[in-house]
Amino acid sequence: MTAKEAIVKGQTALGIEFGSTRIKAVLIDYAGKVLAVGIHDWENSFENGIWTFHLQEIYDGLRSCYHSLKKAVQDEYGITLTKTGSIGVSAMMHGYMAFDRQGKLLAPFQTWRNTNTQKAADTLTDLFHFNIPLRWTAAHLYQRILDQEEHVSHIDYVSTLAGFIHWQLTGEKVIGIGDASGMFPVDPVANDYVESMVQKFDDLLKPYHFSWQLRDIFPKVLVAGDKAGVLTKRGAKLLDEEGDLLSGIPFCPPEGDAGTGMTATNAVAPRTGNVSAGTSTFAMIVLEQPLKKLHREIDMVATPTGAPCAMSHANNGTTDLNAWVQLFGEFASLMGHEVSTGELFTKLYTNSLQGEADAGGLLPYGYYSGENITMINEGRPIFLRTAKSHFNLANFMRAHLYTSLGAVKIGLDILRDEGVQVDRIMGHGGFFKTKGVGQLYLSAACEAPVTVMNTASEGGAWGIALLAAYLVDRQEGETLGDYLDKRIFTKLDGDTIKASPEEIAGFQTFMRHYRSGLDVEKAAIAALDW
Repeated sequence: MTAKEAIVKGQTALGIEFGSTRIKAVLIDYAGKVLAVGIHDWENSFENGIWTFHLQEIYDGLRSCYHSLKKAVQDEYGITLTKTGSIGVSAMMHGYMAFDRQGKLLAPFQTWRNTNTQKAADTLTDLFHFNIPLRWTAAHLYQRILDQEEHVSHIDYVSTLAGFIHWQLTGEKVIGIGDASGMFPVDPVANDYVESMVQKFDDLLKPYHFSWQLRDIFPKVLVAGDKAGVLTKRGAKLLDEEGDLLSGIPFCPPEGDAGTGMTATNAVAPRTGNVSAGTSTFAMIVLEQPLKKLHREIDMVATPTGAPCAMSHANNGTTDLNAWVQLFGEFASLMGHEVSTGELFTKLYTNSLQGEADAGGLLPYGYYSGENITMINEGRPIFLRTAKSHFNLANFMRAHLYTSLGAVKIGLDILRDEGVQVDRIMGHGGFFKTKGVGQLYLSAACEAPVTVMNTASEGGAWGIALLAAYLVDRQEGETLGDYLDKRIFTKLDGDTIKASPEEIAGFQTFMRHYRSGLDVEKAAIAALDW
């Protein structure tokens, strides 16, 4: 079947993912081939001490992204897109969106970037004997209670961004277990929130005499392959203002970017791992057995099927790096050379390979926001060097690429000390778009071979499209792991890179500088309060 025939017959899957800086839609056939892509760029705001997006920005971004995809289909195939076989929605995990019974947003949407929940996270971690990171929804909810925010008594529904968008398109208050595991701890056997911890949380609420308990306001948990509703007429109009898209299209459970990253890299089975690198950077390894100890630096989350996964999640990835690339673009323009963004990234990333293995003693911290792994609750991007450092462009770029993996590396070292075993590591996200660069540096950080598929730059939008395809095209009894192994990834190409001992040693030297310089970052936060 040709691509055009698949689109006409609706034998396709549509994945839409809301990332930190880009909303992306990917239309695929049931073999996983990308047929069309739509994008909408956006950026969060820092308002009254909170990283947020406004509801209108979410709605406008959704429509703009779908319109971009629809136009791409029209331009490439001469077809007006009216239906797909299935749809899936994904978004950056965690955060806090609270609504009343009328569906009104009660407080500003707090994204994963917010780290204003220290007291709540510490209390819940001690209570559950389970790490509750600052960005988790449960931490945000309990902090709002501790802060005695008036809106809490009016809550009817709390969800993540993906859960909210899914609700608007289908009317269903559900969530995929991967995204749920960033709201509240989940049970890999029951595929639900951990009941004993739910009871403990509800006990905390008793003195406040709310009309609700946790399960009353949190979405229902689903796993990959579960039916999660269909596109309503309102939802179809919300996606496609021109009215061409038909309602009734089935949806897979909404997922977080961790789960879609696992899917997009075929890392859903034990001893598989992946690193998603972009605005934030996170490494995930699916576990064979529980960790021996509680680590505040490590999130315990779940694959889209509910299997336990250890995640080293860094709030800060390439945001500061991207700002430097933009600055170099301005310089090029000033000198009369107009260079595309893509060429800028490719040239600068590739040039970094000429740098020294330890980045010449240069040390940046791209802490645009707080960083959970290093226990720093605010951020100040800074750049450090000594008189002995070798300050040139190649080392400068290499250092910024290295530091995008710095906090994640700390978490990976903890998992290594725990004896966690991994057979393969896959990379995906914009960090790997320039062939052989980010991949090499990740291999040096992981001290293991790293594979990047030719679909890596499509990222989580492709991953959620695969989960949508799995919903409608899987065979009887076929697991997600088998579906990906035998029906998707056997047909895809990828490259594997293994860093040399010298490159690994260089990255280790950089990390010694990174760890020892954290006190300077803390001092910058205290000093630079502009």
